[in-house]
Amino acid sequence: MSVELLHRIQFALTVTFHFIFPPLSLGVGLILIIFGIKSVRTKDPKWRQLSTFWVKIYGLIFAMGIATGIVQEFEFGTNWSQYSRFVGNIFGSLLAAEGIFAFMLEGGFLGLMLFGGTRLGNRMWLFATTMVVAGATFSATWIVMANSWMQTPEGFEIRDVGQGPQAFMTSFQDVVFTPSFLPRILHVIAACWMVGSSLVLSVGAYYLLKKRHVELAKTMIRVALPVFTVMAILQVAVFGANQATEVAVNQPAKLGAMEGLYQTESCAPLYLFGWTNPDTETTTGVSIPCLLSFLTDKKFDGTVTGLEATPRDEWPNTNLVFQVYHLMIDLGMLFILIGALACGLWIWKRKIWNQRWLLWVLVSSVVLTEIATAAGWWTAEFSRQPWIVWQVLKTSDAYSPNVSFGQVVFSIAMFVVLYIIVFVVFLRLLDRRIKEGPPPPPDEEETASLPDSFGEIFRRRSRVSSGGD
Repeated sequence: MSVELLHRIQFALTVTFHFIFPPLSLGVGLILIIFGIKSVRTKDPKWRQLSTFWVKIYGLIFAMGIATGIVQEFEFGTNWSQYSRFVGNIFGSLLAAEGIFAFMLEGGFLGLMLFGGTRLGNRMWLFATTMVVAGATFSATWIVMANSWMQTPEGFEIRDVGQGPQAFMTSFQDVVFTPSFLPRILHVIAACWMVGSSLVLSVGAYYLLKKRHVELAKTMIRVALPVFTVMAILQVAVFGANQATEVAVNQPAKLGAMEGLYQTESCAPLYLFGWTNPDTETTTGVSIPCLLSFLTDKKFDGTVTGLEATPRDEWPNTNLVFQVYHLMIDLGMLFILIGALACGLWIWKRKIWNQRWLLWVLVSSVVLTEIATAAGWWTAEFSRQPWIVWQVLKTSDAYSPNVSFGQVVFSIAMFVVLYIIVFVVFLRLLDRRIKEGPPPPPDEEETASLPDSFGEIFRRRSRVSSGGD
């Protein structure tokens, strides 16, 4: 095993573990905003009750996301120093923008969101929650933007500055709106909303199975189920199709590996599952004829470029890419089925509440959506190999040459042990929050007297400081 592969394994491990949490926080954040809007419009205390419960879970997930995300910042220097030197003028500016714009917005309102439940009125709390969720979404946008530039780099030039070639930005607009960015950010945000809503569905279904907090559990499902179902449909029918078109145009070798397509074909099939063999350049499995051509070219007899157009030494690990990609696709179709079935039983005389088998499926949905999201991320990264920056910088030229084999092995072992401990602690804390359940409904008079604007907070502070009532 090479040192380069060990570096890749370590980064894959830390990124995959980190990626458990941002989709959850973005999706739960959306549900919190819906709860807040309902609370402002209806004045029903149950919405405030649900908001107070879910904001505690959000805070736990958010903290885990921050703690695990910092690791990648250091790995760019420790494990991928040549990459950082080459693209630092571009990649660094995007990460800096994330810190300046997104983290400042999140940090400015996070305290109000997490600890304002007994101190702020409904409108003020909704505003703070919206700002935090907007900041988190903005943060994800910059990260996807940076990664999209690695997939389809534009708006730069390479200069030799004496320490080797480096990439320099020539057009901020071209870097930001690189061809893969818009399709990918829509795909990622929709996935995050689906993952977060699946967690709310999971908790609601768990309470129904245990016959606890029954009315609040039904409310959770009524809010989360439409979000989950709509996002699942959009992922497969709209955002996934847009991704296929973009990849076919800009990264044909990537699409060839994803679909096990070795020869350029018209009426190319879309595989549901199967096995591809790069040695014999054949793919076997269950497929839908001509569907890949339709997704990429909007016509069934469209031509799709195969891997034969790419030099053999620039092929990714074809079968690995094929399998993780189809895991994502198959789970996406399963989510549509789950959502449609649950919505149908909900509409049909509310029979969803008594279907224990379906409730257990909903309980497991959060695990399945996390697997699908990780599979999507693996697809994007594995299929780019052997390039770390597409057609510009190879992965073999990007890692830190002075970090030894033993050092990387030790750090991987350390991360495995540490992450197991951290994940167990996270699950125990999450389990405790869920078992504690929502707090008692707030007193309506006390809630009505809470400040609902910054101006009201300042006026109350002025009265207190001047000795007023």
